[in-house]
Amino acid sequence: MPGPGAALKPAAMSLTTHVANLTRAMVQGWPAEPPADLVYQLLRLLGRWRSQMLANTFMRHQGTTIWGGPFKGMEYVGAATEGALVPRLLGTYESELHPHLAAFAAEGLDCVIDVGCAEGYYAVGLARLMPAVTVHAYDIDERARKACAELAAKNGVAERVIIGGEFKPDGFEAFKGKRALVMLDAEGAEVDVLQPGLSPALAGMSIIVETHDLYRPGAIATMVARFSPTHEILRVDQQPKTFELPPWLKPLPHLDQLLAVWEWRAQPTPWLVMRPKRAG
Repeated sequence: MPGPGAALKPAAMSLTTHVANLTRAMVQGWPAEPPADLVYQLLRLLGRWRSQMLANTFMRHQGTTIWGGPFKGMEYVGAATEGALVPRLLGTYESELHPHLAAFAAEGLDCVIDVGCAEGYYAVGLARLMPAVTVHAYDIDERARKACAELAAKNGVAERVIIGGEFKPDGFEAFKGKRALVMLDAEGAEVDVLQPGLSPALAGMSIIVETHDLYRPGAIATMVARFSPTHEILRVDQQPKTFELPPWLKPLPHLDQLLAVWEWRAQPTPWLVMRPKRAG
Protein backbone atom coordinates (compact mmCIF):
# COMPACT_ATOMS: atom_id res chain seq x y z
CA MET A 1 0.00 0.00 0.00
CA PRO A 2 1.40 3.47 -0.81
CA GLY A 3 2.49 5.31 2.29
CA PRO A 4 1.50 8.88 3.14
CA GLY A 5 5.06 10.06 2.81
CA ALA A 6 4.86 9.51 -0.92
CA ALA A 7 2.25 12.25 -1.18
CA LEU A 8 4.81 15.03 -1.43
CA LYS A 9 6.97 13.34 -4.06
CA PRO A 10 5.08 13.62 -7.35
CA ALA A 11 6.86 12.80 -10.57
CA ALA A 12 5.76 14.49 -13.82
CA MET A 13 2.30 15.39 -12.54
CA SER A 14 0.64 17.86 -10.21
CA LEU A 15 0.69 17.19 -6.49
CA THR A 16 -3.11 17.02 -6.43
CA THR A 17 -3.21 14.42 -9.20
CA HIS A 18 -0.51 12.43 -7.44
CA VAL A 19 -2.45 12.46 -4.16
CA ALA A 20 -5.67 11.51 -5.94
CA ASN A 21 -3.92 8.50 -7.48
CA LEU A 22 -2.52 7.49 -4.10
CA THR A 23 -5.94 7.83 -2.52
CA ARG A 24 -7.54 5.57 -5.12
CA ALA A 25 -4.77 3.00 -4.60
CA MET A 26 -5.15 3.12 -0.82
CA VAL A 27 -8.93 2.65 -0.71
CA GLN A 28 -9.09 0.02 -3.44
CA GLY A 29 -10.32 -3.19 -1.88
CA TRP A 30 -11.18 -1.66 1.49
CA PRO A 31 -13.93 -3.53 3.34
CA ALA A 32 -17.20 -1.76 4.13
CA GLU A 33 -15.80 -0.92 7.57
CA PRO A 34 -12.05 -0.44 7.11
CA PRO A 35 -9.73 -0.61 10.14
CA ALA A 36 -9.29 2.71 11.88
CA ASP A 37 -5.55 2.78 11.20
CA LEU A 38 -6.16 2.69 7.44
CA VAL A 39 -8.57 5.60 7.66
CA TYR A 40 -6.04 7.47 9.79
CA GLN A 41 -3.29 6.99 7.21
CA LEU A 42 -5.58 8.32 4.51
CA LEU A 43 -6.44 11.30 6.70
CA ARG A 44 -2.73 12.08 7.17
CA LEU A 45 -2.15 11.82 3.43
CA LEU A 46 -4.92 14.29 2.66
CA GLY A 47 -3.92 16.54 5.54
CA ARG A 48 -0.37 16.78 4.23
CA TRP A 49 -1.67 17.56 0.75
CA ARG A 50 -3.86 20.36 2.09
CA SER A 51 -0.97 21.67 4.19
CA GLN A 52 1.15 21.99 1.06
CA MET A 53 -1.70 23.73 -0.75
CA LEU A 54 -1.85 26.24 2.12
CA ALA A 55 1.91 26.78 1.87
CA ASN A 56 1.48 27.51 -1.82
CA THR A 57 -1.29 29.99 -1.01
CA PHE A 58 0.91 31.67 1.60
CA MET A 59 3.69 32.13 -0.94
CA ARG A 60 1.34 33.53 -3.56
CA HIS A 61 0.26 36.21 -1.08
CA GLN A 62 3.44 36.84 0.88
CA GLY A 63 6.39 35.20 -0.82
CA THR A 64 8.69 33.30 1.52
CA THR A 65 9.09 35.92 4.28
CA ILE A 66 8.24 34.47 7.69
CA TRP A 67 5.07 36.11 9.05
CA GLY A 68 5.56 36.02 12.84
CA GLY A 69 7.35 34.46 15.77
CA PRO A 70 10.99 34.99 16.80
CA PHE A 71 12.20 34.70 13.20
CA LYS A 72 9.69 37.18 11.79
CA GLY A 73 11.02 38.81 8.63
CA MET A 74 13.47 36.03 7.81
CA GLU A 75 13.54 35.08 4.15
CA TYR A 76 12.79 31.37 4.02
CA VAL A 77 12.61 28.58 1.45
CA GLY A 78 9.86 27.55 -0.94
CA ALA A 79 10.28 23.84 -0.15
CA ALA A 80 11.30 22.28 3.16
CA THR A 81 13.81 19.43 3.12
CA GLU A 82 11.83 17.79 5.95
CA GLY A 83 8.44 18.35 7.55
CA ALA A 84 5.65 20.88 7.15
CA LEU A 85 6.45 24.19 5.46
CA VAL A 86 3.47 26.43 6.20
CA PRO A 87 3.83 26.55 10.03
CA ARG A 88 7.43 27.65 9.55
CA LEU A 89 6.33 30.38 7.15
CA LEU A 90 3.63 31.48 9.61
CA GLY A 91 6.15 31.49 12.48
CA THR A 92 4.07 29.12 14.62
CA TYR A 93 6.42 26.18 14.20
CA GLU A 94 7.40 24.72 17.59
CA SER A 95 6.02 27.85 19.25
CA GLU A 96 6.32 26.09 22.61
CA LEU A 97 10.05 26.80 22.40
CA HIS A 98 9.73 30.52 21.65
CA PRO A 99 9.99 31.76 25.26
CA HIS A 100 12.98 29.53 25.88
CA LEU A 101 14.76 30.76 22.75
CA ALA A 102 14.13 34.34 23.83
CA ALA A 103 15.54 33.60 27.29
CA PHE A 104 18.70 32.02 25.90
CA ALA A 105 19.15 34.89 23.45
CA ALA A 106 18.99 37.37 26.35
CA GLU A 107 21.68 35.52 28.30
CA GLY A 108 24.52 36.20 25.89
CA LEU A 109 25.78 33.04 24.19
CA ASP A 110 29.02 32.41 22.35
CA CYS A 111 27.67 29.81 19.97
CA VAL A 112 24.81 27.55 18.97
CA ILE A 113 25.40 23.92 17.98
CA ASP A 114 22.50 22.85 15.76
CA VAL A 115 22.54 19.11 15.08
CA GLY A 116 20.00 18.04 12.46
CA CYS A 117 19.76 21.53 10.96
CA ALA A 118 17.77 20.56 7.82
CA GLU A 119 17.40 23.63 5.58
CA GLY A 120 18.40 25.97 8.40
CA TYR A 121 15.22 27.19 10.09
CA TYR A 122 16.93 27.34 13.48
CA ALA A 123 20.52 27.77 12.28
CA VAL A 124 19.75 30.89 10.27
CA GLY A 125 16.90 32.06 12.51
CA LEU A 126 19.09 32.00 15.61
CA ALA A 127 21.96 33.68 13.78
CA ARG A 128 19.57 36.54 12.97
CA LEU A 129 18.10 36.57 16.48
CA MET A 130 21.55 36.64 18.13
CA PRO A 131 23.86 38.83 16.02
CA ALA A 132 26.94 38.17 18.17
CA VAL A 133 26.64 34.38 18.02
CA THR A 134 28.25 31.88 15.66
CA VAL A 135 26.02 28.96 14.69
CA HIS A 136 27.56 25.58 13.92
CA ALA A 137 25.00 23.65 11.86
CA TYR A 138 25.25 19.94 11.11
CA ASP A 139 23.25 17.53 8.97
CA ILE A 140 24.05 14.18 7.40
CA ASP A 141 21.96 15.06 4.32
CA GLU A 142 23.96 16.85 1.65
CA ARG A 143 20.80 18.38 0.21
CA ALA A 144 19.96 19.87 3.62
CA ARG A 145 23.47 21.29 4.03
CA LYS A 146 23.28 22.96 0.63
CA ALA A 147 19.86 24.43 1.42
CA CYS A 148 21.11 25.70 4.79
CA ALA A 149 24.09 27.41 3.15
CA GLU A 150 21.83 29.04 0.59
CA LEU A 151 19.42 30.22 3.30
CA ALA A 152 22.25 31.69 5.36
CA ALA A 153 23.52 33.62 2.33
CA LYS A 154 19.99 34.77 1.49
CA ASN A 155 19.68 36.27 4.98
CA GLY A 156 23.14 37.80 5.16
CA VAL A 157 24.50 35.59 7.94
CA ALA A 158 26.65 33.16 5.95
CA GLU A 159 29.82 34.26 7.75
CA ARG A 160 28.29 33.20 11.11
CA VAL A 161 26.69 29.91 10.04
CA ILE A 162 29.33 27.19 9.77
CA ILE A 163 27.96 24.05 8.17
CA GLY A 164 29.19 20.49 8.68
CA GLY A 165 28.13 16.90 8.09
CA GLU A 166 27.85 14.11 10.62
CA PHE A 167 28.28 15.20 14.23
CA LYS A 168 30.02 12.67 16.47
CA PRO A 169 29.04 12.22 20.13
CA ASP A 170 32.45 13.48 21.27
CA GLY A 171 32.18 16.56 19.06
CA PHE A 172 31.03 18.84 21.88
CA GLU A 173 34.56 18.79 23.30
CA ALA A 174 35.58 21.23 20.55
CA PHE A 175 33.31 23.80 22.22
CA LYS A 176 34.45 23.20 25.79
CA GLY A 177 34.26 26.30 27.95
CA LYS A 178 32.01 28.24 25.59
CA ARG A 179 28.58 29.52 26.51
CA ALA A 180 26.82 27.18 24.11
CA LEU A 181 23.25 26.26 23.30
CA VAL A 182 22.79 22.83 21.75
CA MET A 183 19.73 22.43 19.49
CA LEU A 184 19.17 18.82 18.51
CA ASP A 185 16.45 17.24 16.40
CA ALA A 186 17.74 13.97 15.01
CA GLU A 187 14.70 11.68 14.76
CA GLY A 188 15.82 9.35 17.54
CA ALA A 189 19.57 9.76 17.11
CA GLU A 190 19.58 12.05 20.17
CA VAL A 191 20.31 8.86 22.12
CA ASP A 192 23.48 8.36 20.06
CA VAL A 193 24.67 11.97 19.93
CA LEU A 194 24.04 13.22 23.47
CA GLN A 195 26.40 11.08 25.51
CA PRO A 196 27.95 13.01 28.42
CA GLY A 197 30.34 10.13 29.01
CA LEU A 198 31.93 10.81 25.62
CA SER A 199 31.64 14.61 25.79
CA PRO A 200 32.03 15.86 29.39
CA ALA A 201 31.77 19.42 28.00
CA LEU A 202 28.00 18.86 27.74
CA ALA A 203 27.78 19.34 31.51
CA GLY A 204 28.26 23.08 31.02
CA MET A 205 26.02 23.54 27.99
CA SER A 206 22.35 24.42 27.68
CA ILE A 207 20.42 21.95 25.56
CA ILE A 208 17.10 21.85 23.72
CA VAL A 209 16.47 18.35 22.40
CA GLU A 210 13.41 16.99 20.67
CA THR A 211 12.80 13.44 21.88
CA HIS A 212 11.48 10.60 19.75
CA ASP A 213 10.22 7.64 21.73
CA LEU A 214 8.32 6.83 18.53
CA TYR A 215 11.59 5.83 16.85
CA ARG A 216 13.74 5.03 19.90
CA PRO A 217 11.58 3.67 22.74
CA GLY A 218 12.87 4.98 26.04
CA ALA A 219 14.62 8.01 24.51
CA ILE A 220 13.04 10.44 26.98
CA ALA A 221 13.94 8.35 30.00
CA THR A 222 17.46 7.89 28.69
CA MET A 223 17.97 11.64 28.27
CA VAL A 224 16.61 12.37 31.75
CA ALA A 225 18.82 9.73 33.34
CA ARG A 226 21.93 11.00 31.56
CA PHE A 227 21.47 14.68 32.32
CA SER A 228 19.72 14.78 35.70
CA PRO A 229 23.05 14.83 37.57
CA THR A 230 24.23 17.98 35.75
CA HIS A 231 21.14 19.79 34.46
CA GLU A 232 17.79 21.21 35.47
CA ILE A 233 15.36 19.56 33.05
CA LEU A 234 12.05 20.94 31.88
CA ARG A 235 9.79 18.82 29.70
CA VAL A 236 7.88 20.89 27.12
CA ASP A 237 4.88 19.29 25.41
CA GLN A 238 3.12 20.50 22.30
CA GLN A 239 0.27 22.92 22.96
CA PRO A 240 -2.60 24.44 20.92
CA LYS A 241 -1.56 27.28 18.62
CA THR A 242 -2.78 30.84 18.97
CA PHE A 243 -1.46 33.51 16.60
CA GLU A 244 -2.43 36.48 14.48
CA LEU A 245 -3.77 35.13 11.19
CA PRO A 246 -2.61 36.73 7.95
CA PRO A 247 -5.48 38.42 6.07
CA TRP A 248 -5.66 35.70 3.42
CA LEU A 249 -6.05 32.97 6.06
CA LYS A 250 -8.81 34.64 8.11
CA PRO A 251 -11.70 33.88 5.70
CA LEU A 252 -10.67 30.27 5.10
CA PRO A 253 -12.51 27.39 6.82
CA HIS A 254 -11.51 26.53 10.37
CA LEU A 255 -10.08 23.21 9.19
CA ASP A 256 -7.65 25.09 6.93
CA GLN A 257 -6.63 27.29 9.85
CA LEU A 258 -5.93 24.18 11.92
CA LEU A 259 -4.00 22.48 9.13
CA ALA A 260 -1.94 25.62 8.57
CA VAL A 261 -0.27 25.14 11.96
CA TRP A 262 -0.15 21.33 11.90
CA GLU A 263 3.45 20.13 12.13
CA TRP A 264 2.86 16.62 10.74
CA ARG A 265 3.81 14.85 13.98
CA ALA A 266 2.68 11.24 14.01
CA GLN A 267 2.93 11.09 17.81
CA PRO A 268 3.99 13.49 20.58
CA THR A 269 7.66 14.41 20.43
CA PRO A 270 8.21 16.45 23.60
CA TRP A 271 11.24 18.65 24.01
CA LEU A 272 13.59 18.68 26.95
CA VAL A 273 14.97 22.12 27.81
CA MET A 274 18.03 21.52 29.95
CA ARG A 275 20.12 24.09 31.78
CA PRO A 276 23.35 23.35 33.65
CA LYS A 277 22.94 23.33 37.41
CA ARG A 278 24.61 26.16 39.20
CA ALA A 279 27.65 25.26 41.25
CA GLY A 280 26.73 25.14 44.93
